Amino acid sequence: MTDNATTQMTDAPAAKAPAGKRLSPRARIATGAVALTLLGAGTFGAVSATAAPARTTTAAAATVDESLTRTSTHLTLGAATRAARAAVDAAKKGGHAVSVAVVDRNGDTLVELRGDGAGPQSYESAGRKAFTAVSWNAPTSELVKRLEQAPTLKDIPGTLFLAGGTPVQAEGAPIAGIGVAGAPSGALDEQYAKAGADALGK
Repeated sequence: MTDNATTQMTDAPAAKAPAGKRLSPRARIATGAVALTLLGAGTFGAVSATAAPARTTTAAAATVDESLTRTSTHLTLGAATRAARAAVDAAKKGGHAVSVAVVDRNGDTLVELRGDGAGPQSYESAGRKAFTAVSWNAPTSELVKRLEQAPTLKDIPGTLFLAGGTPVQAEGAPIAGIGVAGAPSGALDEQYAKAGADALGK
């Protein structure tokens, strides 16, 4: 009796738990999206909580004592253009086609003009004459004479010791240089360069 009862209990099929309600494909997708959103929010919160706050640093500008500075005077672009135009016009009245260059106190080019018919070599020569004039604060016709005592001056890069360059001064100091090239002689080149400089005093 006991054996039969035991056998019956062993052989009896196990009771099945009630099956849960199956989710539709749309519901499963929605449930997965919510889970991912919650997971992402938790991860972001953990990273935000542990990340060190960003630091912004601003470098302080150095202040220089005024006694260590120096104010320099420079020719404006408008003035340089007027001087170059005056030199070209003076040469044209004399029946010559020239190139004109105006450089600032540092020797950097401000304006370059080449008159109609001026030779291709005149363009570079005018710039070098202007650079030479402002560098020594003297007309290049006078600087040519210095070559007799110091012939190596002509070896300085960018210079040209030929007549045709003149400095522009303010209170005795050079603020620009005007160079002219292309006329039949250096004397005429310098005459036209001075015409350009004189136009600034009018």
